Amino acid sequence: MKITIVGTGYVGLVTGATFSEIGHNVLCVDNDEAKIAKLKNRQIPIFEEGLQEIVERNIDNKRLHFSTSIKEGTEFAEVIFIAVGTPPGYQGEANMSYVERVGREVAQNMKSYRLLVEKSTVIVNTNQQLRRTLNKYLKSDVPFDIASNPEFLKEGTAIYDAFHPDRIVVGVESQRAAAILREIYEPIIKKTGCEYLEMNIASAELTKHASNSFLAMKISFINAVSRICELTGADIKQVAYGMGLDKRIGHHFLK
Repeated sequence: MKITIVGTGYVGLVTGATFSEIGHNVLCVDNDEAKIAKLKNRQIPIFEEGLQEIVERNIDNKRLHFSTSIKEGTEFAEVIFIAVGTPPGYQGEANMSYVERVGREVAQNMKSYRLLVEKSTVIVNTNQQLRRTLNKYLKSDVPFDIASNPEFLKEGTAIYDAFHPDRIVVGVESQRAAAILREIYEPIIKKTGCEYLEMNIASAELTKHASNSFLAMKISFINAVSRICELTGADIKQVAYGMGLDKRIGHHFLK
C-alpha cells in the first residue's frame, strides 16, 4: 500500500521506516529542505538501533522516498499519517498549528478520497477541529476520513517497539478507514499476535494521554517513596522490587 507520512521527526521517521520495512511504499514529507536533502543522502538525524540500516535498505528497494511537498504527498497516497510536532506553549498547552497547517494543505490538494491519520500526540477531539479544517479548505465535495493511531514508542528501543508492539490502537469512524488501517498493520499483527484495538477516535486520542500520565504518575510515586526511604533508613531498591512483584503493579517505571 502507498502511505504518506507528514513529518520526519522521531515519530514520523521511525513510522515511515517501519511501514516500508513491512512492504509498504512510503513517502515521507517535511518542509525542512535541509533535513530532506540529508535523508535522501541517507544521513539520519536521530539514532535508534537498526534505523539506519532499515532506511538504507528501503531506499535501495525503492519503498522509502522523501519530499518537501505536501501536494506530492497528497497525490501519492490514499492514506496520510500526520506526525508533525505539537510543542508545548507558554502555559503548557499543545501547539496544534502544525497539525492545522497539514490539514489545510492536504485539503487544498485533495482530488479524491483520503484518510488522514493522527500519529502526533494531539489534544483530545483534535479530530473534530481537523474535520472542520478540511471542510473549510476543500475545493470540491471530496470524501475523506479522519482516524487516530497514537504511538507508544520508547526512545532507545523505538525500532524494536515498532515491530513488537504491546498493542496497536486505532480510532476510526468508518469501515473504510478501519479496513485501510488493518491492512497496513496486518504484517505486524500476523507476526507478533499483538492486540489490535479499534475504538472511536476520542478514545484513541485519550488512550495516549492516559498512558503517558499513568507512567509519569508511577515515576512520581516511586520518587516520593524514595524520599520516605531516605528518612526511615529503608532501601528503595528492595521496596521497589517488593512492590513490583505484585502483578497489578509490575516492575516497569519503578526504578
